[in-house]
Amino acid sequence: MTVGAQESVNKGDFLAKKTKEKRTLRERGFLWETRNRIFAWYGILMTGFIGISVPIIAELVFNGVDRRVKGELVEELETFKSFVAQRSSDSDTFTEGDLKKIFQEFLYRQIPEDDTFLITFLNGRFYRSSPRGRPELLHEESELMRRWAKLTKKEQGEEKTPDPELGNILYLATPVIIDGRARGALVIAHTTAGERQEAMGVIIIVAYVLLVGLLLALILVWAASGKILAPLRSLASTARSISESNLNKRIPVQSSGEMGELATTFNKMLDRLQAALTTQKTFINDASHELRTPIAIVRGHLELMGDDPQEQQETIELVIDELDRMNRMVDDLILLAKSERPNCLQLETIDISLLTQELCTKAAALADRNWQLDAQATGFIVGDRQRLTQAMMNLTENAVQYTTETDTIAIGTAIAPNCVRLWVRDTGVGIAERDRERIFEHFARASNSRRRSDGSGLGLSIVRAIAQAHGGRVELVSRVGIGSTFTLVLPLEPPQEKFGRK
Repeated sequence: MTVGAQESVNKGDFLAKKTKEKRTLRERGFLWETRNRIFAWYGILMTGFIGISVPIIAELVFNGVDRRVKGELVEELETFKSFVAQRSSDSDTFTEGDLKKIFQEFLYRQIPEDDTFLITFLNGRFYRSSPRGRPELLHEESELMRRWAKLTKKEQGEEKTPDPELGNILYLATPVIIDGRARGALVIAHTTAGERQEAMGVIIIVAYVLLVGLLLALILVWAASGKILAPLRSLASTARSISESNLNKRIPVQSSGEMGELATTFNKMLDRLQAALTTQKTFINDASHELRTPIAIVRGHLELMGDDPQEQQETIELVIDELDRMNRMVDDLILLAKSERPNCLQLETIDISLLTQELCTKAAALADRNWQLDAQATGFIVGDRQRLTQAMMNLTENAVQYTTETDTIAIGTAIAPNCVRLWVRDTGVGIAERDRERIFEHFARASNSRRRSDGSGLGLSIVRAIAQAHGGRVELVSRVGIGSTFTLVLPLEPPQEKFGRK
């Protein structure tokens, strides 16, 4: 090899290697991008969920705090009403002095909860409160206190304040009516800063828990997405390792879900590719091997052909004969190649009785033999009439080649519960046990055949291919010196997902 040629080879290997590396990086990049997308979308959805959930939780918690406080205010007011009713029932008259005593005794006995204030008013002016210390907003000269002092009907509400340490003020106020006039009032007020701070602490804890949960969930999603995408990585690795000369690898099917279905579909595609490649190689090998001999014969005779007219005529006849043989051989090879394709059959409903009669009529014209009809079934099957006839005629031609004029060749058909049987029986030389599988191979002949056949050597291969295309098989029973029986065993109806119907 020259230096230039060596450099060209090295450069070609380098380019092939770089191309393979680029393809691998693209495939890895695709899987990495898919994993990142899953991770990102999950993170976005979970973050959005937390962003929506925390404000909702906060609102629910704050509303719950307000409801609880309002309930406590109502309970406090009911306690005051009961206290007033009990004291007023002890005397026939109820005066302002009695009201003052009631306020004093009630404030003395009733100890309010934290951040709760009991405030009393007499004759439009602040009287007393419990506890005595009050925030600035509840100072006796404040606008809110002056409004409560003039209260004439029951009032409940919430007063917003700018002081975050105070919070809003929830209150429940009721006037005390004497002689049809409001002589006093009780206001139960509660500042919400303490409860809201506690509630905010709970909300912050919930937010932290959700964030930690988000981080853990993202870690689990990252790990789970890697496991989920593992079959895709295996598929990509298998696809990278597949070449025209190596289609044997398959992806392990580890589940029955979408990934398992994807792996199964990919494996079936590889099966079809491998079958197609095998068929192609077989066709090329068979054609190149078997066509070489007739081509050599034709070329040799043409090169040696002289000027004698008779010799030329004989050479022409020989060439035509060899060309006819090559044509038959090519047709048979094409038939074998097509037999493994989907929709290779033209299905129709066949009357098996009429088919048997046609086979017997055609077979009897092949040669002078003792032709017999073993059995004639009645009924119908679904199949390709032309191909079934071709298969049976191949079997009868094979029987003719290996029998004499005194031998018997019989044809028969029978229908079983799930199949139909079509057979050709002869009393010829029989087939040795070691040859019973080999004779179905391309261009194979039995070792005990008495003469070389004029056929292509593909007859039995075609028979088996036609049977398999129908979803059936070929059975052979033979004894050397006694004869052979070839039987087509076919289902009553071939698999419909593979074949069309006329």
